[in-house]
Amino acid sequence: MKDKASFDSFSAIDMRAGTIIKVEESKTSKPTWRMTIDLGSELGTRVSCGAYTNYTAEELQGTQIICIINLGTMKMGPEKSEVLVLGVSDGAGGTIPLTTKKEVSNGECVF
Repeated sequence: MKDKASFDSFSAIDMRAGTIIKVEESKTSKPTWRMTIDLGSELGTRVSCGAYTNYTAEELQGTQIICIINLGTMKMGPEKSEVLVLGVSDGAGGTIPLTTKKEVSNGECVF
């Protein structure tokens, strides 16, 4: 278990719902997808590189996910990841993206 975090630390994280609208092979050294995510009209689209290779591009495209949008840009080899798509291990080396139970408007804040 990680150290206890303060509520202020947690509330500083800006988590939003977004929909994966495009999935391409990334140019990173590790197998990752380059995903374009629609975060609604206010935030626009952002790119995330993620290790969701246990899914096909077609399976990911159209999926509404939860991501963190205020961590800054992370350079991953020649790629830039602008948001962090949240996920959990499937126990077999793959990653399952966190999704919404029901469809919500892209850009909706997670609290």
